[in-house]
Amino acid sequence: MKQPLERNIASFDRDVARNSGYMYTTNARLSSELANRRLTAATLDLVDLDGKRVVDIGCGDGSYTVDLFDHGHPAMMQGIDPASEAVDSAQNKIGPRSNLDFAAHSAYQIPAADNSFDVAHLRGVLHHLDRPVDALREAFRLAPALVVIEPNGYNPVVKLLERFSAYHVDHDEKSYAPRQLERWVNELGGQVVQRQWVGLVPFFCPDWFARAMKGIEPAVEKTPLLRSFTCGVYAFLARRES
Repeated sequence: MKQPLERNIASFDRDVARNSGYMYTTNARLSSELANRRLTAATLDLVDLDGKRVVDIGCGDGSYTVDLFDHGHPAMMQGIDPASEAVDSAQNKIGPRSNLDFAAHSAYQIPAADNSFDVAHLRGVLHHLDRPVDALREAFRLAPALVVIEPNGYNPVVKLLERFSAYHVDHDEKSYAPRQLERWVNELGGQVVQRQWVGLVPFFCPDWFARAMKGIEPAVEKTPLLRSFTCGVYAFLARRES
């Protein structure tokens, strides 16, 4: 079976080696903190994790996973990522959380039985993979409900960053249109039952700009059409037939 992009994995492992975590989680600037906080809130708006078994596919250095664990209160949570250095960093964040664990595995082939989990969470994962549909298929094998958080492929600024930002190019980022993501879900026998366009604060920007964007973010998120082209993230909950 073809594996995820090796250069991509190496890029994330280098991030951990240089920063003891990812650039947007370890010693993160205000913009990254605000953006990440909004994505955790979006996830919890879409699905109730209380008492659920959750697999976080593409957990990275574990920062998002720990945040979701602490705020969502699942019964247990398993973080999965192919970048071994990132998983090692994630293990160091577990602390007293006995029902949280991390392991290094491909998103395409996770060693767990069908329906081992209630919810699969994929936050900022698909746009890094060369086989996003296979990752969705594996997630649906593990759980009947998926929460997917992805860069908004309708946003022209996102597309420019993917092409010209050295960081985005190095990490092989390629956003997808929301209609494409939903088409893949439908092809796999699932259905998107809730959707949101969220987030106006870029991950890497000056503090003054982050505060300004955060101030107008709620209004933009509530404005039809404008939000679909202006918000940086598309988030949805999908369910498959049992």
